[in-house]
Amino acid sequence: MSIKSDKWIRRMASEHGMIEPFVPGQVKEVNGERIVSYGTSSYGYDIRCADEFKVFTNINSTIVDPKNFDEGSFVNVSGKGYCIIPPNSFALARTVEYFRIPRNALTVCLGKSTYARCGIIVNVTPFEPEWEGYVTLEFSNTTPLPAKIYANEGVAQVLFFEADEDDVCETSYRDRGGKYQGQSGVTLPKT
Repeated sequence: MSIKSDKWIRRMASEHGMIEPFVPGQVKEVNGERIVSYGTSSYGYDIRCADEFKVFTNINSTIVDPKNFDEGSFVNVSGKGYCIIPPNSFALARTVEYFRIPRNALTVCLGKSTYARCGIIVNVTPFEPEWEGYVTLEFSNTTPLPAKIYANEGVAQVLFFEADEDDVCETSYRDRGGKYQGQSGVTLPKT
């Protein structure tokens, strides 16, 4: 398995629709204003979060149970261009980009250093071979202060790994009928 460069990412995006919408370079400024960058980097792709957030609240004092998650534990926030995450809490969002991962590839996603240096951790599980959809992102505010996440700006970097020609997986995410296949919005835990 090998990590893939910007050239491979551009080819897969243009020939196979792997990332839509796709930005072939790095965007660091919009309308003369500096932003958290997004787009193709040397060995990855910096993704953006859409202006659609679910902010965790403990107003109902329920137990956080991944097998029986209470949707009432979230407040929906959208249309502001940003999201404020309360201290020691978290929010869910989704990417602007829709992904179609090839059968011979796997991704790992890591938070951008701009947010990490503010105590904001981005958690995303790997995109498995033949998974597709909008990515649900989790932002943890590890600080004792409110934290701000900007919509339509870079939040994490996706690294792409390609299997050797003779080592492509036997069973892909699509083959298994993965429960998060084709997700379109911020998706809560499923069992």
